[in-house]
Amino acid sequence: MTTEPATERRLDQIPKAYDPQETERRLYAWWESSGFFKPRESRTGKRFVISMPPPNVTGALHLGHALTATLEDIMIRYHRMRGDETLWVPGEDHAGIATQTVVEREIAKEGLDRQQMGREAFVERVWQWVRAYKSRIQNQHRRLGVSTDWERERFTLDEGLARAVREVFVRLYEEGLAYRGERIINWCPRCMSSISDLEVEVVNTPGKLYYMRYPLELAEGETEPRYITVATTRPETILGDTGVAVNPDDDRYRDFVGRYVILPIMGRRIPIVADAAVDKNFGTGAVKMTPAHDPTDFEIGNRHGLERIQVIGFDGKMTDQAGTFAGQDRFEAREGVVAEFARLGLLAKTEDYEIPLGHCSRCHTIIEPLISTQWFVKMTPLATPALGALKYGQMRIVPERFGKTYTDWLENIRDWNISRQLWWGHRIPAWYCDTCGQMTVAREDPAVCAHCGSAEIHQDPDVLDTWFSSWLWPFSTLGWPDDTPDLRRFYPTTVMETGYDIIFFWVARMAMSGIHFLGVVPFETVYLHGLIRDEQGRKMSKSLGNVIDPLEVMDQYGTDALRFTLATSSTPGNDTKLSMNRIAGNRNFANKIWNAARFVIGQTEGIGGGIPALEAVQPKSLADRWIVSRAQGLTVEVTRLLSEFQFGEAGRQIFEFFWSEYCDWYLEIAKGQLRDAAQRERTAGILRATLDRALRLLHPFMPFVTEEVWQHLYADTPEGERSESQRPSRSEEGERPAQALMLAAWPEPGTAADRQRETAAEEEFALLQEIITRIRDARKQAEVEPSRRVRVILIAGAKAAALRKQSALIEQLARTEPPKVERTLASKPEQAMALVAGGVEIYLPLAGLLDVEKELARLAAEMEQARGVIERSRKMLDNPNFVARARPDVVQKEREALAAAEDTLAKLSARREQLAGG
Repeated sequence: MTTEPATERRLDQIPKAYDPQETERRLYAWWESSGFFKPRESRTGKRFVISMPPPNVTGALHLGHALTATLEDIMIRYHRMRGDETLWVPGEDHAGIATQTVVEREIAKEGLDRQQMGREAFVERVWQWVRAYKSRIQNQHRRLGVSTDWERERFTLDEGLARAVREVFVRLYEEGLAYRGERIINWCPRCMSSISDLEVEVVNTPGKLYYMRYPLELAEGETEPRYITVATTRPETILGDTGVAVNPDDDRYRDFVGRYVILPIMGRRIPIVADAAVDKNFGTGAVKMTPAHDPTDFEIGNRHGLERIQVIGFDGKMTDQAGTFAGQDRFEAREGVVAEFARLGLLAKTEDYEIPLGHCSRCHTIIEPLISTQWFVKMTPLATPALGALKYGQMRIVPERFGKTYTDWLENIRDWNISRQLWWGHRIPAWYCDTCGQMTVAREDPAVCAHCGSAEIHQDPDVLDTWFSSWLWPFSTLGWPDDTPDLRRFYPTTVMETGYDIIFFWVARMAMSGIHFLGVVPFETVYLHGLIRDEQGRKMSKSLGNVIDPLEVMDQYGTDALRFTLATSSTPGNDTKLSMNRIAGNRNFANKIWNAARFVIGQTEGIGGGIPALEAVQPKSLADRWIVSRAQGLTVEVTRLLSEFQFGEAGRQIFEFFWSEYCDWYLEIAKGQLRDAAQRERTAGILRATLDRALRLLHPFMPFVTEEVWQHLYADTPEGERSESQRPSRSEEGERPAQALMLAAWPEPGTAADRQRETAAEEEFALLQEIITRIRDARKQAEVEPSRRVRVILIAGAKAAALRKQSALIEQLARTEPPKVERTLASKPEQAMALVAGGVEIYLPLAGLLDVEKELARLAAEMEQARGVIERSRKMLDNPNFVARARPDVVQKEREALAAAEDTLAKLSARREQLAGG
């Protein structure tokens, strides 16, 4: 397979049909082997750096990865073309729980489990799996066209990142921020590991609220039994109750505080305590206390010295402390406890109740709050500077509304449980001495206990939370903790682009770690994209059968079609509805680009003048001035939109320009101009220059088709006939011109470009477009044969002289006889279809073809449309807030729209009266 781009511009060397699969493989191999993805010396004095969010090594890339890759590649290619020193660091995440779970499923097919294999053999098996999937994910990213520096690819478990992780853990421990303690944690009985609060998916689930009566211990002199009723959604935990709590301000229970109840089934004597954390409005206002199985109960229990009795084990089964229920599954025990309370006459009532039930985000097992000794990080000292970074403008979040989400979480942050009971991951660098019982935390594996010198030490069996390595990603990938050239040159990074759903998991934590360990926030801007849903707005899932495989889409429609659809369907921070019809439509757009290029190359073959810079062309005709002005205006707008992260709108504007303005209008007009010897070379230059401009603007979105077309466009253009901005960048070794569009200069707005912006030409051509479009529509409505030319009369007032100059275009594009253009007309033509465009009255005498009733109905419909515009505009202009607060140009535009609509209504009304009277 050749890795070189096309080298011939002759039309007979350009395939009639664009072949995305062949082109994409060839061009990507050429780009990568040529070193085009590596940082180059800045022409602007600026740098632009992105750290790729590392995908988990747990399988194939999905559409979310494709969106991330597309948006980041748009930014990277744009800034590379602008001349910034550009670096995109790729990598993959070891994904502790997720990867271990997948590999455990794989070995289960062989009749094995990790306990049988042993830790060392199991970890080696995971490494084998990871090595295979890492390369698969990298190749999938290549399919997506990512222009990332593969020589800097990192993995969260590679040697360099392992050193960074250990350094951070030890520093936090030395600073008193990392500690080992006993807490209520979220435990997954399936993964057999603790998980952080952020890894718990809360699902509102229909359930039951059980009202249970606890008998009070009889006081002296009491003979009649009394009860206090508690409400619970988890009756199985009653077996571990060590108290009942009420709010101290709840008058209903003021006399109960300090007394005891006898716990049913277990016969345990437990106290009634008063605590402000109790919600008086939940259930009966009295709540059971199970300090070993609920985080709130744990805290209340600590304040009141309540005993902790664990009745549910780490395997989800009842422990020996559960009495006769020992060994039962927790949910089986629930049914048994309820039945026993009912038998004892202590089940007061049961209500339907929606329970916010926590599930493990990896395996979806219902989590169990359990007491466990784990490692934690104190987060408040780290969160405060991260809050300040956003508040004082050191970092910004796009869109801004997510700043509140970020702030709220950091202001209410809890300590982070960082230990996981897994085998796959970064092993916690803590060793326990079997001789003296002390703990050693060290950067290097110790041979002996740091306290007593004993060699009888063993390492903590747990590993660190996956996110503990991910939160260091922006600087660990650049060589930290070493003081590397990359770290000095490329940190802090410029943009962190990721999904809004991991702003807590990752973004906030990266901000904290970057500031704490390097003193600088790790990125200037956080850009958040949304989730991808199907075209009905549903989340994609296997159960719904609506999952779309990006690899299959690329195979069928080409990578550019998928990328352009993802980019133009998205807006910052909002979910995207993905339509297969849009992907197919954008495949057609790629074909449109290809066919337009073949036309330009074929029609201008043999015409000199090379490919001038757009600023160097000398437009003469109205169409020339219009397309050049529109191209310059588009350049300014797209540059602004990309700088403001409005990728979707930028792509949509390029699409409209290329398809509607360049192809549908200018190429058609150019056919006539190319037949005119006086206009031939100038028109060829404008065709080429405008195509070149469009390809540059579109390249970040659709890199493959634009690069291939650009190669054909420039293939036989002598170096001397290229403008300076169009000469390809040379490689660092001073070899031949690289001739890659991805290295070509982004068109920068400037004085020369400003001189080509002609508002008057754009307005004059817009009127011409409207007139031609109205005539075309009228022909279609009247079912006039395409080959038949029709008469046309234009009553244009002050615009008549300008329209007469363009009458040949009207004749060519609307298929009319030479138009009759008048300032005024004494009498309107009989039996003619009447139209209005931009204040110009258009009459098509269609004798014998005009259906008067249909024409009257059409006029009525257009009049109604004009009335709608008038009503809307008047409502806006009558609103003092709009007039006072809107920009003056917006208000003026609305006034002009009102005047135009009123003029149109008047002319249509007059014509309708005339036709009805006739």
